[in-house]
Order: sequence, then C-alpha cells, then structure tokens
Amino acid sequence: MEIRNASNPKDVKHYDTARLREEFLVEGLFQPGEIKLVYSHVDRIIFGSATPTTEAINLEQNVNTQKDLGTEFFLERRELGVINIGGAGTITVDGEVYEMAPRDGLYVGKGSKEILFTSADPNNPAKFYINSAPAHKTYPIVKIDISKADPETLGSMETANKRTIYKYFVPAVLETCQLTMGMTILEPGSVWNTMPSHTHDRRMEVYLYFDIPEDNVVFHYMGEPQETRHIVMKNEEAVISPSWSIHSGGGTSNYTFIWGMVGENQTFSDMDHILTTDLK
Repeated sequence: MEIRNASNPKDVKHYDTARLREEFLVEGLFQPGEIKLVYSHVDRIIFGSATPTTEAINLEQNVNTQKDLGTEFFLERRELGVINIGGAGTITVDGEVYEMAPRDGLYVGKGSKEILFTSADPNNPAKFYINSAPAHKTYPIVKIDISKADPETLGSMETANKRTIYKYFVPAVLETCQLTMGMTILEPGSVWNTMPSHTHDRRMEVYLYFDIPEDNVVFHYMGEPQETRHIVMKNEEAVISPSWSIHSGGGTSNYTFIWGMVGENQTFSDMDHILTTDLK
C-alpha cells in the first residue's frame, strides 16, 4: 500500500508541477487483475481500486495489515465504502455475496474479515472504487444502488455547471462512523463542478474523476483560496484534497466524479464558501 504524508499549505506554495502531482495525484488505478490502495495521513483515509478479471481479488491478501495498519485484519478498526464504475461483478463479505451492477455502492462496517471482489465478465471487468476510514462502531452492511442514493440537482446550463449529486453514504441514507461518499454526474454541456468553490476545515476529501472522454481532461483546482494551483487530471485518476484546500474542477467536456470525505462530522453542508471573484 502506497503511503502519502500530509502537507503544510505554506510548503505547497513552493511546489512545482511535478511535486504537486507527486503529492496529491494518484495515477494507475483500475489495472486489470490488480488492487491498488493509497494510505493518506490526511485524516487517515485509504482509497484506491480493485479490478478483478478471471480470478477473485482478496482484499486481505493484498494488504499487510499488521505493518500498514497495526491490526490483525483490514476492517478490525475501519469501515469501507465501495462504488462500482465498471461492468457487473460481486463483492463477497464473510461469505455473503452482493451483486454489484454498474453504479452500485456497498457499505461494509467495522469487523468484517474477508472481502472478495469478482467480475462477471473478465473482458468487461467490474471497477471497484474503494474508500475506507477509521471506525469506532460496527454498522450493518448496506447495498445502495443509484436509485436509493439521495439526489440533489444544482447549477444551470447558463453557468455550465448543471449537475446531480448522488449521496450514497450519508446520514440521510444510512449510518456510518465518519465516511461519507457519493457521485456527481455533470450534464452534457456542463464542465464545472463545485462552483463556487469552498473549503471545509473539518473534513478532507478525495475526488475520483472518470467518464472523461478520450483526448479530454479536467483541470482540478486546489490550494488556499489566495494561492490556487491546478492539476491536470485524466480519466480514472484520483486527487487528494486536504482540509485547507479548495477543490473544484473544470473540464474540456462533461464528466463524472466520486467524492469521499473523512473528518470531524458528516454534515454535507458544513463548508466555507468562497466567492469566485475572491480566488487568486
């Protein structure tokens, strides 16, 4: 498991493009037959991908939990959220099988020991995007498809930011310890997400950008409001957003992204808005 350390905003002001990408961008996700996980010291979130093909991927066999987490098994003191952005597949939790169609989500509570990921068709594999947070209590396993998520439509075509936010793992839908997670789909012709931008000192966030058409990119904006930076994102790449940083993006086409948050609370509206005209 790759380890990413936390960063000081005073230091980030001096990063060049290569260093900015090294610290915050995560490339190489969704490799066929592989699992890739990143452990960020920003609120100790773990995120990444599992892309099974002909054989099942066993989460426990792909993580050195005693070395990386100091526990006997991965979810001994953690909870897990998964959203499938690929073909159909299954997730098996301690022998219980959950069918995972495209856009299906699954919450797995603290204490589950064996997690297996499989694909129905190796030529169109499931692509399981994973977020995990420290947990203090066990909550039930819940499958959430997109029809059961809490939707909210924001923005307009005039401002090129019409989008629907599907809240999968939030208090209005199910109970978790601290992990919140959802998916935002931009309408054709809209390219801006999370505008006007904001920070939330009480939570960090990770974005996974996907459904970006070939030969298109998203410019992900980050940094302090008065010291903004950008990272050019390609399809199926993730980016870490510390609590002190803004996080918004503008694409060369519409796209979809999954957001996951970990921190002090689960109040979706707890954010510090920033006027676009105040950004520098």
